[in-house]
Formats: sequence, C-alpha cells, structure tokens
Amino acid sequence: MNAALDSGEVRNLHLDVSRVPIGRPLTWVYRGWQDMRRNWAASLGYGALIVALGWTLLVFCGTHPYYVAAAISGFLLVAPVMSAGVTEMSRRYSAGQRASFDDSLDGFARNYAALLAFGAILAGCAIVWFAISAVMLGTVFHIAAPDMQETLYRGFVDTMNRSQVVAYVAVGGILAGVVFVLSVVSVPLIIDQHATAGQAMRTSVKAVFTNIPAMFVWSALILVLTIIGYAPLLCGLLIIAPLLGHATWHAYRDMIR
Repeated sequence: MNAALDSGEVRNLHLDVSRVPIGRPLTWVYRGWQDMRRNWAASLGYGALIVALGWTLLVFCGTHPYYVAAAISGFLLVAPVMSAGVTEMSRRYSAGQRASFDDSLDGFARNYAALLAFGAILAGCAIVWFAISAVMLGTVFHIAAPDMQETLYRGFVDTMNRSQVVAYVAVGGILAGVVFVLSVVSVPLIIDQHATAGQAMRTSVKAVFTNIPAMFVWSALILVLTIIGYAPLLCGLLIIAPLLGHATWHAYRDMIR
C-alpha cells in the first residue's frame, strides 16, 4: 500500500488490522481520560473551540430542519479533522514526550495534504446530505426550503409531524454511520503513518468490518457521550470532544499494527 509523505516521497505501508475484544472501547475512553489529565488546558482548548462552533451553528441553523441538516453536516466535517490536535497530543504521550497546545498544532502539519483531502471528502458528504435534505423537504415532506427570516424565527415543529422528524433524522443517521466507518482510525493513521486519505479510509473501513462487535460498542459510546455533551447547551462538549479525540488514538493503536 502506498502513502504520500510530506516530502513527496512514496513508501510502502504494511498495515494489519487486529481484532479487539467487544469491551475494548471502554479502555480507549479510560486511556483518553488519562491523556486529558496530562494537560487539561491544551485538551480543553480544543473542547472550547468545538463548543464555540456549536453555539454558532445553533444560533444560525437550529430552528429549521433544512438548516439543522447543514449544522449536523458541518459538525461531522469539522469534528474528525479538529481531532488531529488532540490525536497529536496522544501520539506524543505514547512516545514518552510532553505535549503543549502549541505542540499539538503539529498534528495539522505532519501530513496536511492528506488531512485536507480527508476534510474535503467529509465536506463532500456534507454537501450530499445538504442536497438530500432539500430534496426530502420538497418531495417527501412537501416543505419549501426556508428563507432566512423563517429560519431565524420559526421552528420545524410548525411544519413537520413526529413521523416526518423521525424519518428525517434516520436519513441523517445513515450519513453519520458512513462518516463513522470512514473515520474510525483515519486521522491517527494520516498523522502517525503519513498515509494518504484514501489509504486511511480504506484501512478504517477494514478495521470496522474486522471488529464489528467492538465497533457497535464504540459507536454507541460516541453517541451516548455526544448526547451528554449536547445536553447542557453543548457545554459538555468542552470535555467530551477532546476525550473522544484522545480515545480515537488508542483505538488506532489497538486495531492497526
């Protein structure tokens, strides 16, 4: 398998995917928590950025399903890429090094071309979901795409019944599942092994299907922790977002050899 290095050289990567026990994701969360404790300020700095982004999306996108789709898509796009910083911190800890916030920024530079390519692919997923949401509103729910006034001053409860909301969220869940499969180990692999975006995503897909029981547990943990993070006006993401980023590094270390 080929991976592009920052220097433009190409080398072969021989990656094996290991099977992990079904309860292993609990260990990843615990180890992620230990990493957070090593430098609270740096980890919480990334959490604060995520919370600030979430508040911005809620202010402008939180009152109509068409824009809720945009908000969800934006979050799906940004969260995996922003985890590069905390992933770099955990990588340094694993190597016996210290990691400040400034050090963590190296995570974005170690293989920036592949990281940008991966972000662009997630952006494509976001655009597809945004387009699907518009089609669903017009053809399935017979709701016109809102103008800005409607978005800011009216809620989707006025125009959609419960079954429509459930169907709408279910389609969004499919997108979330696709992003999960593509990104389980992608960012750590891009940073640690200088893999290309395609290489990282193929390995991520293989890791998921090799560890389906553990991945069900891991995805459930991510869902539950994210819901907890959303509950108190997104403030919980101050801790949950960097915690999951650190835990992702340990998922990568356990599954990829």
